[in-house]
Amino acid sequence: MSNVESFCKTACLQAALVRWRAVLRPHSDKASCMAETFVLIPGRTTDQGCGISEGKFQEKYQNEIRALQVAPGDMARLGLSDGDRVRLTGEEGQTVEVCIVSAKKDELPEGLLFIAYGDISSRMMVGDTHGSGMPTSKGMEVTMELVQKA
Repeated sequence: MSNVESFCKTACLQAALVRWRAVLRPHSDKASCMAETFVLIPGRTTDQGCGISEGKFQEKYQNEIRALQVAPGDMARLGLSDGDRVRLTGEEGQTVEVCIVSAKKDELPEGLLFIAYGDISSRMMVGDTHGSGMPTSKGMEVTMELVQKA
């Protein structure tokens, strides 16, 4: 099994575990009834790589780092559309608001969210480096709730 296959298998199992925890431990306050738990995976994208050569403040790069990709099945199940604004809340209470886009079919399993490395993804990372000098940036458990429809 390749490293990529192993990572995808681990991420899918982690997403399934997060979903079960959400079922077993539903949100208690009324305001978060619409919140749902996901696993956030930041990473690099091809468009981000191309955009960086044009400049980090140019439209191509900025569009890439400002969009949260959601699996098409999750979008349909939650009644979300491209351009809707959501709030992500991390394990330690850190929050960001971001616009969502539907991931390409079969590129992102349900239960996982993807965002390109940048300002928004960095805000979701916590300071603990587990002695490695690098904060955890993969497989972060987050809740996502709708803030505004497009």
